[in-house]
Amino acid sequence: MFVDDWPESRAAWERTKGSLPGGVSTGVRARAKPHPIFFRSGAGAELTDVDGNVYVDFVLGWGPDIIGHGHPALVAAVSRQVAEGATFGSGHPYEYLAAEAVLRAYPCFDRVLWSNSGSEADQVALRIARASTGRQKIVKFSGHYHGWTDPVLLGYRPSRTDAHDRPMLESRGQSENAARDTVVLDAQDVDALRRTLAQRDIAAVLLEPVLCNSGVIEPPPGYLATVRELCDETGTVLIFDEVITGFRIAFGGAVEKYGIVPDLCVLGKAIAGGLPLSAVVGPSRLLDTTQQGVVHAGTYNGNPIVLSAAVATLEVLAHDGVYRRLEDQGNRLAAGLREQLRRAGAVGAVNQVGPIVQCALGVPEVSTFAQFRATDSTTYDRVLVELLRRGVFALPGGRWYLSTEHTDEQIDRSVAVFGEALAAATAADAGDGGRGAAA
Repeated sequence: MFVDDWPESRAAWERTKGSLPGGVSTGVRARAKPHPIFFRSGAGAELTDVDGNVYVDFVLGWGPDIIGHGHPALVAAVSRQVAEGATFGSGHPYEYLAAEAVLRAYPCFDRVLWSNSGSEADQVALRIARASTGRQKIVKFSGHYHGWTDPVLLGYRPSRTDAHDRPMLESRGQSENAARDTVVLDAQDVDALRRTLAQRDIAAVLLEPVLCNSGVIEPPPGYLATVRELCDETGTVLIFDEVITGFRIAFGGAVEKYGIVPDLCVLGKAIAGGLPLSAVVGPSRLLDTTQQGVVHAGTYNGNPIVLSAAVATLEVLAHDGVYRRLEDQGNRLAAGLREQLRRAGAVGAVNQVGPIVQCALGVPEVSTFAQFRATDSTTYDRVLVELLRRGVFALPGGRWYLSTEHTDEQIDRSVAVFGEALAAATAADAGDGGRGAAA
């Protein structure tokens, strides 16, 4: 029987609060409803929590588990390397084997720079851009997320603006210099970007080619090509943040899907099947600056365990038909969610790019960041709890990830569960005493 009050999870969370702030390892998890769930194990596209409940997993570690949990190829590679050494503080064959695998997916580039998280990789990409242009300022866009570090934590979820309607710092303790050096624009305002770059004081334009963090919004036709042209005209470095889209929406990510080549591309999440790895890929003229005075360091950069996982993961993803299947599965999930919204008579929108699906409540369309911000997150939080009670684990904010291990049956069952959860959450919202009201 499904244990839907999660006593063991709640007890684990209470214990963890005695040693970790908020009882979590990353702040966003503290906002999980009804509270953070603690898991014991995963297999394929399923997770088992400490209460013994089994879930179909659409969180996938917030994206990294692209080949599911416990994939045999990944387990074999990591187990073999653990037995041979955890880290050497020097070179090893997986450094070039993994880099060569990445460059086969991104043949427009010839260098790879290893790091451990998307936040780190974005920072070294910006440092390289500043060094190569001699400029300080960068441009980013509202709703786009590039990690939690000072220079880029602006305009992601802005709650305040200054007298000129510019987003202000989003964290206490954040350096005030971030607001001085970062220009935040509306992603679809090409004229504003053109005017800003015309000043020729911008080192880099940093963007998510698909706005995955705020609605899974595809770029309008011709938009990426226009940004590329503007950067070329003004000597500005164009950086694609493909932490989410890389190795997910195509083997070569957004670069392959849309045919626009940035100057630098930041990769993460799916690259190593769940182990902590990120990378910057680009041309030697830029990345070789790290041997010419641009500092890039890190004890765990190029760790052999993690890079063995990357080689194994990319071998799985390179098999014929993998991305065709992921696209089909994404279509299946998106169509099912749309049908459930229609049956419920609910106002909502579903976006889908490959195996990434966005479900938004309370708005008929999500094609801009402003529309995404208008979604009904309160009701969706209730839906999430009702999904948990029925064995489906999904992300807050409406994003659903698929892996190579999800089956048609799991997707169809989860779609049906979504319909039940939506009905229960809506009933609770109407104040009829439904179970979701206590969540």
